[in-house]
Amino acid sequence: MLWACILLPQLALDGVLRRHAAPDLPLALISGPSQRRVLQAVNEAAEAEGLQAGQPLTTAQTLCHHFAKVDYDSAAIERTHDFLAAWAYRYGSLVSRSLPSTLLLEVEASFKLFGPWPRLEARLRHDLSELGFRHRIVLAPNPWAARALVNRHDGLAISQEAPLQKALGQLPIDASGLPLDVCESLGRMGLRRLQQVFALPRASLGKRVGAPALQQLDRLTGALATPLPYFQPADMFEARIEFNYDVTSSQALLFPLRRLIDDMAVYLAGRDGGVQQFLLRLEHDRGPVTDVRIGLLAAERDPAMLFEFARGRLEPLTLSASVGAMQLIATELPPFVPAARDLFDARPQQAMPWQQLRERLRARLGDDAVHGLAVRADHRPERSWQIDVQTKSLPTSLPRPGWLLKQPVPLRDHRLRVLAGPERIESGWWEADVRRDYYVVETSMGQRAWAYRPAGELGEFMLHGWFA
Repeated sequence: MLWACILLPQLALDGVLRRHAAPDLPLALISGPSQRRVLQAVNEAAEAEGLQAGQPLTTAQTLCHHFAKVDYDSAAIERTHDFLAAWAYRYGSLVSRSLPSTLLLEVEASFKLFGPWPRLEARLRHDLSELGFRHRIVLAPNPWAARALVNRHDGLAISQEAPLQKALGQLPIDASGLPLDVCESLGRMGLRRLQQVFALPRASLGKRVGAPALQQLDRLTGALATPLPYFQPADMFEARIEFNYDVTSSQALLFPLRRLIDDMAVYLAGRDGGVQQFLLRLEHDRGPVTDVRIGLLAAERDPAMLFEFARGRLEPLTLSASVGAMQLIATELPPFVPAARDLFDARPQQAMPWQQLRERLRARLGDDAVHGLAVRADHRPERSWQIDVQTKSLPTSLPRPGWLLKQPVPLRDHRLRVLAGPERIESGWWEADVRRDYYVVETSMGQRAWAYRPAGELGEFMLHGWFA
């Protein structure tokens, strides 16, 4: 097995910046009690102003008068960690997020699908950059060694045991993951690198550092196999963005809406699923929440289409009060079946697939503007169909026109040619009796029509519909 360790050194800060309206302006995460607030992390713009992690808030306000302050939220960090684990799940079934700010992913089983490690590593880095997370990645034969090596290396790839032992031997003791007191004890003995520790007699080393430290050293070398708790994606998606200002216009909600939709699309791709309906919940400072329900005719996961459909529902909304937070909840996540396409698709590049056009029309015109047809149990043509938003076509084997006239009209053409028929239809004796012989005919212009005569009679045809 080969394990990729993805270290996220700025997980808390990146999780805030990617959802912030102005990530390029000075921003700091604040933690600590109210009597002594300190800066937990700062972005590059704040660092350029002289702000540093660990500074008291009063000192930071003296150096920079205007910078955004966001409370350090451990629960939000856990949600971000879960989101990234769900993203990594698309690249491998064995994902662990048991270590802080770290993802461990077994990748050897995925090489057949995604290609060799350099190609898969490039995809991982591209996705993380698009999502807005800084990262370091290392490949090693066991997860514990990968986690230790990522502290000092980025891009290192080791697939054999001999190079792994050499790389671990060059690792400083304080970067090995051993407890701090053990590192200090080994330092007082004059030991600086792991190769010096590996060279010591095991029995005497165990007396000095204890059994837990020996077990950690065995995990690094792969001598002690320690199972990891593996991540399983949830059966629902839920994300929330809290605003540090009052939003009074639905237009101002489009930026956080796009971020929520993009995150949901990443989650859906990780579990190879789609979404058919989801809920946007707007939390107001005063008054009850506003729920905006979005439903689709089929499961989808394309972020552009989901965003456009949600925007079509959100833009006409009149806000009753300012919005302090927005939440996206999707509880029904059916399997996603991609639309069938020809190998050589002859559609123009500007053409839009029917599924996207249908959802766009529903978003712009309303749910009732786009619908299908369903069969009704009635032989009379004008009463044999009904509107059905879930049905796409009429399932019948008999020849029926795609365009049925509201009222039949005389079909006057001196060169009509009968292609099929007659098909007799007799029904409706209880209200509107119908007795007709229907024919498929071709006009002198080459059009195919559906026409009838009174049952058993010869005479003028009545046009009832046109075939495509």
